[in-house]
Amino acid sequence: MANPERTSIDGASPDRDAVAASRIAVVLGASGYMGSNLAPALAAHGWRVRAVARNAAVLEAREWHGVECWSADVLRPETLAPVLEGADVVFYLVHMMWTGGDFVPVERRAAENARKACEAAGVRRIVYLGGIMPKEQRSRHMEGRAVVGDALREGSVQVIELQAAMIVGPGSAAFEVIRDLVNHLPLMVTPKWVRRRSTPIALENVLTYTVAAADLPFEGNRVLELAGPDVLTYQEIMDIYGEFVGRKTWVIPVPVLTPKLSSYWLHLVTSVPATTAMSLVEGLSHDYVGDDREMRALVPQRLLSFRESVAVTLEADRNRDVPARWVEGSFACRDWNPKYSFYAKKFCGEHQTRASREALYAVLQQFGRDGDFYSYRPLWWLRRAFDWLVGGPSFRAGRRDPDTLRVGDVVDGWRVLGMKPNERLTFSMLMRAPGSGIQEFIIRERGGQRVVELCAYWHPAGFWGLLYWFAHLPLYGPLVRSAVAEIARRAEQIDDGASGHAGRTGA
Repeated sequence: MANPERTSIDGASPDRDAVAASRIAVVLGASGYMGSNLAPALAAHGWRVRAVARNAAVLEAREWHGVECWSADVLRPETLAPVLEGADVVFYLVHMMWTGGDFVPVERRAAENARKACEAAGVRRIVYLGGIMPKEQRSRHMEGRAVVGDALREGSVQVIELQAAMIVGPGSAAFEVIRDLVNHLPLMVTPKWVRRRSTPIALENVLTYTVAAADLPFEGNRVLELAGPDVLTYQEIMDIYGEFVGRKTWVIPVPVLTPKLSSYWLHLVTSVPATTAMSLVEGLSHDYVGDDREMRALVPQRLLSFRESVAVTLEADRNRDVPARWVEGSFACRDWNPKYSFYAKKFCGEHQTRASREALYAVLQQFGRDGDFYSYRPLWWLRRAFDWLVGGPSFRAGRRDPDTLRVGDVVDGWRVLGMKPNERLTFSMLMRAPGSGIQEFIIRERGGQRVVELCAYWHPAGFWGLLYWFAHLPLYGPLVRSAVAEIARRAEQIDDGASGHAGRTGA
C-alpha cells in the first residue's frame, strides 16, 4: 500500500512554533511509548523539551536532538522540583502497571506528587493522556487511568485530559498485543471480547492532538475523547493486520473464557511486558468507542483509517535508523522482519569487580576468539555445530583482528552492532533461529567499583520463536552469570599484571 496523504505533526504553524520556542515543556514518563514519541515531536515544534524518566540513561540512548534528558521519580517528590522549574506545560504520561499487584493506589500517589510539584513550580497546564472510559464496570487498568485524572484535577493547575482507545503505532502495547497474537497463533481460542468494538487511532493523529492540547483555548479543566474514523471489533482489527503480513488467524470465541482467565496465558504468547499486557486484556470486555466531535472541531486534521495506520506503522518500522546498540522495537534488532515481536524477551546478569573499565573492555573485545565465549565452552561448541549443520554462519567467519573489534565485524555467529569504548559492546546474532537475538555487554560504576552486565534480548518469530526462548531460558542463568564472572576475573588479572610490571619497572 502506498503511503497515504496525511496531516502530520511536522505541519505546525510557524507563529505557534515561535511562541513555543520560549517555553519549556516537561514530559513525565518520557521512556514509555507515548513519551518517547511525544518528546521529539514537541522539540520539532520548537518547544524547549525536558524528557523525564527514572533513569536518564534510557532516554539518552535514544539520541534525540533538541531534547534534554532528566532523571526524576514521581514516587520521590523531592526529585521533581528541579525538572519542573520554569516549566509552562507538563505532559503526564506516567503508568504504574509495571509495579504489579494493586497498582491503582500507586497511580494515585504518583499523580498527587506530580500535581503538588506542578503547583509549587507555577506550571500553567497539565496535559494528561488517559483512556476512553467504558460505561460498564472498569478493569484495574482503566480504574488506574481514571484515578490519575481525578488526582490531577484536585489541585489548582489546569488539567486537559485526552482519552484515546487503541493507539496504532510501533510499540503501542495494545497494538503490539494484536500483532503478537496474529504473528504467533494460527488458531486462537478467545473470550467474547473479540466481538467488542474500538475506535483505533493512528499515533501521528494522537501526537497532533497532544501537542495542540498545550494551547487549546480553555478555562478550567476539560476531558476530550480521541478516536479514529473506523469502529472495528478486535477480530476485525486482527484480520486486517493479518492481511498486511500474510497471516490468517482462526478465532474461536468461547463464552466461558473470560478476559481475566485469558490474561494468565497471554505472557506466554506475547512479548509485551507481562503486567501491561495482562492489565490491557482484562479491560477488553468493554467497548471503547470514542466521541471525538469536539476535538476534531478544535484541531482539524485528516484522520488515518485503521488500514492506513497499519501501513504507516510498518513503514515506520522499515525506515527507522540502525541503532548503535539494542533499542526496544528497533527494526534492525528484529532482523528487519515485521513478524518478529516488537518487544523483546530479556535476561540479564551482572558481576561487580575491582577491575578497571579499560581492562574489562579489553576482555570484551576478545569475544568469540577461537570459539571462546567466556563460559561453558562445550555448550557453545554444540550450539555452533548445530548452526553449522543447518547452514548457519558458525565456524565460517573468523575475526578480522585477534585483539580489537569494530562495528560490522563478524565473529563466528555474531556481528558487532555497536560499541562505545570502555562502556558498551553490542552484538546481533547471525545464527539460524526462529527470531532475532542481541547480546549487550555494559560497564558501569557502583560504589567505587565497576559492574559488568550482560543482557540477552530475544525477539521471537511466531510460536517457534517463543518455544525457542522458553526452552533455552533454564540455561541463561548459569551461562550469563558464569560469563560476567569470568570477564571480571580476566580483567582483574590484566590489572594485576600491569601493576606488577609497573612495580618491577619502578624498582
